[in-house]
Amino acid sequence: MAGETDRTRVRLAELVAALSLGVDLGFGQPMEHVLRQCLIALRLAERIGLDAQARAGVYYTALLVNVGCHSDAHEQTKWFGDDIALKSTKYHHEPGLRAAAAGMRRLGSGNPPLHRFRVGLEFALSGHREVDGMIAHHAAIARTLAEQLALPDEVLEALGAAYEQWDGRGWPGELKGAQVPVASRLAQLAEFVEVAHRLGGVEAAKTLARKRGGKQFDPTLAELMCAEGDMLLSGLESVATWDAVIEAEPGLAVVLSAERFDAALLAVAKLVDLKSPYTLGHARAVADLAAEAGVILGLSKQAVRTLRRAGLVHHLGRLGVSNSIWDKRGPLGAGEWERVRLHPYLTERMLHQSVELAPLGALAVQHRERLDGSGYPRALSGAAISRPARILAAADAYQAMREPRP
Repeated sequence: MAGETDRTRVRLAELVAALSLGVDLGFGQPMEHVLRQCLIALRLAERIGLDAQARAGVYYTALLVNVGCHSDAHEQTKWFGDDIALKSTKYHHEPGLRAAAAGMRRLGSGNPPLHRFRVGLEFALSGHREVDGMIAHHAAIARTLAEQLALPDEVLEALGAAYEQWDGRGWPGELKGAQVPVASRLAQLAEFVEVAHRLGGVEAAKTLARKRGGKQFDPTLAELMCAEGDMLLSGLESVATWDAVIEAEPGLAVVLSAERFDAALLAVAKLVDLKSPYTLGHARAVADLAAEAGVILGLSKQAVRTLRRAGLVHHLGRLGVSNSIWDKRGPLGAGEWERVRLHPYLTERMLHQSVELAPLGALAVQHRERLDGSGYPRALSGAAISRPARILAAADAYQAMREPRP
C-alpha cells in the first residue's frame, strides 16, 4: 500500500457544477438551471468585454450564487412549511412587497389552522427578525465556501454581494449601482432570465429584463439582454449543458491535487450538513468511521481514500428533499417515504456526469441498500451490494443512531 499514488484529477469546476445540481433541487428547479444561468452570465460577460480573469470570477459566482440558501432550511420549514416549495416561489414575484406578501401567506403552511395562527403570532412577535437576516446569511455562507475552495478575492466579494440590487434595495442593502461587483450583477440577471426563458421563451426573458432594469438589475445589462436576447439565449434548450459549462471555464482549468480535493469535499460536506441541525457533522463522522473500518478490514490505501470520499458525499441528495420531511416530529407518510428513498439516487445523479466523481456516486448510491433487499433506492441484496458500500452503510447507520433525531 505504501507505494500507491492517488491519480485522481478532478477539476474544481466539476465539483462546483455537481454541487449546483443540488442547489437546483433545493429550489424546486429542474437540474441544470444553475448551469444554464452560468452560460448566460458568461455570454453577457464576453459581450461586455470582460477579460479571462474577470470572466472566471463571473463563472464561479454564477455557479455558487445560491449555494448558501439551504443552510437555514430548518428555520424556513419552521416558519413557512416546505422549504423547497418556499424557495421555488423566488422567481414568481419581483423582490419587494409582493414577494414579502407571498411569503407571509405561507406562514405555517401544511399545518392545521390553529397551528398556523400560533406560527403567525410568533412570527409577528420575534420570527420576522430571524427571517430578515436569512438572505444576508446565505451570501455569507456562499462566500465562506468559496474561501474554503481557495477561489480568488473577486469571487468572494461578488458572492458576498450576491443579493444586492442596482437600486440599493437588496440585501444587506449596503451597495447600489456600480458599487455592486459586476459578477454579482451578471449572475443575478442570468439567474432570473434563465427561469423566464425556460418558462416563456426569449420574449419572456426580454420582458423581465426590461421591467426590472434600473431596479433589481443593472440597466445597461438589462438593455443588452433586450437588444441581443435572441443571440445571448440561443441554443440553451439543446446544448449539452454539463459539457458546455465545464469546457467554458475561463483561463486555465483548476485541477485539484489529491489533498485539495479531499479538503474541497470536506467543505462541501459541511455545507450540505447545515441543511438540518440533526445532521451537523454527520458526513465527516461517517467518512472517518468508514475509512477506519476499511483499514481494519485490509482495504488498499486508495480504496480507503475512495471510501472516505464517498462518505463525505453520501448525503448530497438530501438537498433535494424538504426539511418538512427530514425534521418532521412523528412518523412519515407513504408519500414522504418515497421522497426520502430518492435521496441516494439524487446523490448519484449529481455526481455521475464527471468521470472522476461518478465512482463516488456509484458507491454512495448504495449506502441505504440492505443485504436482505429491504433497502433503497434499488432494493439490491446480497452480493449485488459492493463491499465498500456495505461498510459505508454500516457507518452511516451507526453514526445516525449516535445522533439526535426529530
